[in-house]
Amino acid sequence: MKNYFFTICTLFFSAAMFSQAGHIMQGVGSVNMSMGGAATAQPLDISGALHWNPATISAFDDNIIKLDVGLFFSSPELSSTVPEFGGDGQPTGNFFSGVTEDDRGLSPMPALAMVWSKPDSKHTFGVSAFGISGFGVTFPESTTNPITMPQSMGGFGRIESNYMLLQVGFVWAYELSDKFSIGLQPTLDYASLELEPNPTANPNQAGYPTADQASAIGFGGQIGLFYDSGAGFKAGVSYKTTQYFGDFELENTYLDNSEGTNDFNMDYPAILSLGLGYSLGNIDLAVDYRMVDYENTDGFSEVGWTQTASVAGFGWENINIISAGIQYKGVDKFPIRVGYTYSSNPINSDVAFFNVPATAIIKNAFQVGFSYEISDRFTLDALYHYGSSGDATSGQLLNPQFAQNFPPYGAIPGSEVSYDMTTSMVAVGASLKLGK
Repeated sequence: MKNYFFTICTLFFSAAMFSQAGHIMQGVGSVNMSMGGAATAQPLDISGALHWNPATISAFDDNIIKLDVGLFFSSPELSSTVPEFGGDGQPTGNFFSGVTEDDRGLSPMPALAMVWSKPDSKHTFGVSAFGISGFGVTFPESTTNPITMPQSMGGFGRIESNYMLLQVGFVWAYELSDKFSIGLQPTLDYASLELEPNPTANPNQAGYPTADQASAIGFGGQIGLFYDSGAGFKAGVSYKTTQYFGDFELENTYLDNSEGTNDFNMDYPAILSLGLGYSLGNIDLAVDYRMVDYENTDGFSEVGWTQTASVAGFGWENINIISAGIQYKGVDKFPIRVGYTYSSNPINSDVAFFNVPATAIIKNAFQVGFSYEISDRFTLDALYHYGSSGDATSGQLLNPQFAQNFPPYGAIPGSEVSYDMTTSMVAVGASLKLGK
């Protein structure tokens, strides 16, 4: 019953494939997303404040509840090429290539946040439930694309992955002075993972198995500092620790109907955020820089084949993220926002093959949004997002049987696998002030 409850919560608060920067969300909620995710030093709404810098919730003097719901769509394409060989085992000079499109469809993206405060108190409290991370693809089995050909023909067959992470945070912020605030946030996490096929398991003679959905519990924390000059200039810094998870206990079913289990550990990386903000008249500006530490995170730092031909990990590099946004409040009760997000790619060409189940890498994302202040207490928000991976991520196909002749990962000469994608999303939100 407990696992069923957490699964329902995760399905509600997470999208199966919504990643923007690596496998993490670029922002949370309609307002924060429309600012490109920038909020470390510019708290325009409680969702962005709670997610990126807990100290910034000290900027709110009301009791506020906020709910956002988005519909996310992505269109990844998976391509592969392999050389053809003649009956004598020698390459013929011809190549077999194909393209497979993802058929996942729309995914929901809710976010829930609440803040409690009093105008005469130095303490502010908050709680949030956000889907902060995920990846997933659904590439159907095909005989026209080498990598999605049936395993009996040398491919992977149908490729499907679902990873979702729900994070619940409890925030306390304290005003050290009129200009400085500090915030602390312990976090509790729930994640689920499903893989078809499951490359983290040992293959048998029939190939790699399919893994049923497994879950894991994690924990971590976040600390932040916020400076508001009172004259428009603002600055902030926050550090979210690694979210440490227990192992996913994956139950596998092989193509010959035999069964087995394996454990796989995948934590959530530490994130350092630095932000600047400036407010002048009807203009609010925000820019954030983030460093995501994949290179010291279990599940992402490991790479390559194990001695039993299973995949050790994704092999991701650290990434840099730039988020920027501007809000214009010159139209009465109708603020307008434009945002941009840039992310470097954590996947280099040597390990592109290992990351076919996690292709959700967006290099450039563009957002536009607005709010309508229905009353002093109730506001509606709207957002449109478009993202592109830029250049395709590509590399050679890998085979553990080739590792000795083509180290370190057994690249197949003349082969290639590549993937790219675009994303789009519409979202609406509502914010209600409950009173002083």
